Amino acid sequence: MKLFVAGLSGDFDNTDLKEMFELYGEIKLSQIIVDRTTGKSKGFGFVTMLNDEDAKEAIRLLNGVKIFGKKILVQKSNE
Repeated sequence: MKLFVAGLSGDFDNTDLKEMFELYGEIKLSQIIVDRTTGKSKGFGFVTMLNDEDAKEAIRLLNGVKIFGKKILVQKSNE
């Protein structure tokens, strides 16, 4: 299942995102979206988890959590 993750700090990188979701299951892909011009994070990204049940658990446990003082949004991605 592909998840949309928003509200991330600009300091968050692909490794941070992957490590955060690996706690809940196997990750196929994690990607922070960056501005093409500046190379800085746009504050959101996507995580693809191999197991749908693990993804649902990650949504349940991480949606609304504060990380670096910012509340994050975690939901199923609308392809």
